[in-house]
Parts: sequence; structure tokens; C-alpha cells
Amino acid sequence: MSDHHHHHVLLLGFADPADCRRAYEEAKHLPGLRQVAVVERDAEGALDFPESHVRGAGVPTVGSGLVGGLVGLLGGPIGVLLGFAAGAALGNAAEQTGMTEGGAGLILLSSRVEDGRALLVVDLVEHQQGPADALAAEYGATVERLPAEEFAAQVRAAEEKAEQD
Repeated sequence: MSDHHHHHVLLLGFADPADCRRAYEEAKHLPGLRQVAVVERDAEGALDFPESHVRGAGVPTVGSGLVGGLVGLLGGPIGVLLGFAAGAALGNAAEQTGMTEGGAGLILLSSRVEDGRALLVVDLVEHQQGPADALAAEYGATVERLPAEEFAAQVRAAEEKAEQD
């Protein structure tokens, strides 16, 4: 049976951002990877997105630049989220722009990253959970594995809540 392909969003929590960046380099080679990004929060609580990688997105896009290109390529909330994260990598642009496209996804993720820690966000279609779990274990990272649909639903819920505030 080859229908055991599970599209997941994995949230790997790291106490040390340097470990997270090393794990990011390895995560780029996980089987079934679609996209991966590093979310860091410094000791003062500022968010940063130092690294993001989308499989097959090394094509320069015309028009709306990187963000539009990623969103167009990937579609769906995770594409919006990581497209936005990549575009917001300069300083704290994400937190200052408020609720622009993808902002809800950032709010959702940023609430999971404590000061001085980092989160590796991995979007992949898993045939088996071993490779990602082994990567997390190697760095002593926590693993939260969400079905992509569930993650998308959480992002939508965050967006709706933000619109009501």
C-alpha cells in the first residue's frame, strides 16, 4: 500500500538556536520535504526568521518578489506562512506589520517560541516518521507533529481571532 503518505507540519523545539540552525541544514535533506524554516526569538523577545528553504523554489519570480512567488508556488496557509516568514526575515518586520498575509501563521508559531529559543518548522510528506524523529532526537529537540490540514485550520482560527480583536 503506497497511500501511507502523510502531509505533516513538524514543529521541532530547540533550547539552543545554534542547534536549530544545524538541524535546519540536515532537515533540508529529509525525504518528502516541501519546506523548512527557522523561527528564533532572542533574549529580548524579538522574532527572527534567519533561514527558510522551499524545495524546488530556487526560481527567481517576477512581480511581487519572493513572497508572492512562494505563495503562488505552494498555495495554502503553510505557503503563505513560510512565504511571509521569508519575506519578513529583516528584523521584526513581521511583528510591526500586524496582520498582513501570513501574519496569523506567524502569531501562531511565535506563541510557541520562548525567549532565547528556536523552532524548526518542517513541512513534509512523510512515508515514515523515523527520519524526522531521528533528527529531533539527535539534537534533543521536542517534536510536535500536526497534520497539515490541522495546522492550516489553526492558522485560519488565529486569523479570525485577530480580525475580531
